[in-house]
This record gives sequence, C-alpha cells and structure tokens, in this order.
Amino acid sequence: QVHLEESGGGLVQAGDSLRLSCAASGRAFSNYAMGWFRQAPGKEREFVAAILWSAGSIYYADSVKGRFTISRDNAKNMVYLQMNSLKREDTAVYYCAADRWGAAVRTTAEYDYWGQGVQVTVSS
Repeated sequence: QVHLEESGGGLVQAGDSLRLSCAASGRAFSNYAMGWFRQAPGKEREFVAAILWSAGSIYYADSVKGRFTISRDNAKNMVYLQMNSLKREDTAVYYCAADRWGAAVRTTAEYDYWGQGVQVTVSS
C-alpha cells in the first residue's frame, strides 16, 4: 500500500514557475515508477511525466517537454515536478501516481495508487 500526497499548487501568472511535490508513504517506494498526470475541467486525465525506479528512465508529454522536469528522491520518498514557463493551458488539477510495474507509464490505467490532486491555475 502506498499513500500519496501532493503539495505546491497555486495561482501563478503565465511565464512563472512552480514546483509540485509528492510525498509517498508506505513500503518500498523505490520499487515504484512514479508519474504526474493532470486533468483540466471537461477533459480527460492526461499524462504529464514519469520517472522509473532509479531515475534512469524519464518520460514527458510533448506538451511539457523542455519546460517541466520530473525528479525523485528515494531517500525521502519524494517526487517532484518542476514547472517552468507555465502557460494558461497548463491549468489543471495535477495528480501524483505510483506504478508497481512501469510497463506503460503514459497510461492512467497502469497506475496502482493516486494522490488527491493539487490545483494549478495559470493566469494570463
């Protein structure tokens, strides 16, 4: 069992930066692939970024590549999403998720555990 809790969301202006954090509790955090997803009003939840166990493999959605950076600290059971050059279209609820197998990290159904989500609002 893994419990996830996101923090760091808020209201920012376009062009600003924000860092989301995800604290994980439970056993063997380092055994899980971790992902960030987001869901805007009226839209499906979409993949943002993922990082595998040893951070050797990292994946990004095309829409955030070059602007967002995912990282993890296995010693602290933390995952981060650094978001730079934010755009209005980045406005969404952002979710942290844990995946035991790491086989299809871009797919929501792949993930076993989810946080409650944190709101990110980008104004122009």
